[in-house]
Amino acid sequence: MLDVALLLVAAFFAGTLNAVAGGGSFLTLPALIVVGVPPVVANATGTVALLPGYVASIFGSREDMEPAPGLTMRWVVALSLAGGVLGAGLLLLTSDAAFKRLIPWLLLLATAMFAFGPRLRRWAGASGQGGSASRPKAVAGLLLVAGYGGYFNGGMGILLLALFGLLGQTRLNAMNAVKNLVSTLLTAIAVAIYAAGGIVQWKEALLMMAAATLGGYLGARGARRLPAPVLRWGIVAIGLAMTVLFFARQ
Repeated sequence: MLDVALLLVAAFFAGTLNAVAGGGSFLTLPALIVVGVPPVVANATGTVALLPGYVASIFGSREDMEPAPGLTMRWVVALSLAGGVLGAGLLLLTSDAAFKRLIPWLLLLATAMFAFGPRLRRWAGASGQGGSASRPKAVAGLLLVAGYGGYFNGGMGILLLALFGLLGQTRLNAMNAVKNLVSTLLTAIAVAIYAAGGIVQWKEALLMMAAATLGGYLGARGARRLPAPVLRWGIVAIGLAMTVLFFARQ
């Protein structure tokens, strides 16, 4: 019962965080590992649990959908799916021991991206204004980020927003809308591959999915009342705590 309670609480607050600012993976992955789920399976199962929130985000931002310079919507869809396949396939080939060694570094990277996300987006937007990206640059960039997202979900949104800024996109609403689409597509195809590879623990996934969906709904309605800096640095603190914990466990 304690394990169930931990997973429900982690998923609920992960859904809330994702609805407002992102960072839900900082809670779902450690919670699953703590209750005894192997690292690779925990990563896949946590991703499955957060998928409904990504799907809902598309409907909330569909009017602003506009691809970054150098891309069309067809390219966005194709590259999102291809990157999700590549990243998920790589996870299937990663042993639990190897992934366990990678977890603190991935968490540290994701936490750093989240902490410096606003500065990174401002820099990317300033660098990208005034010019159109070439098709090869846009394709390579989106494929690389989507592959990262298919392998490890943490910090993916920040990377996508930074990429779109570098490509010359200046409307934040459009950047967020396409980010939601890419996140949903690559996560959906990755989940399908995880399921086919037999690395999803469905009992835990479905339990957490319900809690994450409820947390996402309530988070979207109420958590935006929190000052943005407080919320952001709270998530950073969680990420750093999880990073230190996993380095210590090694």
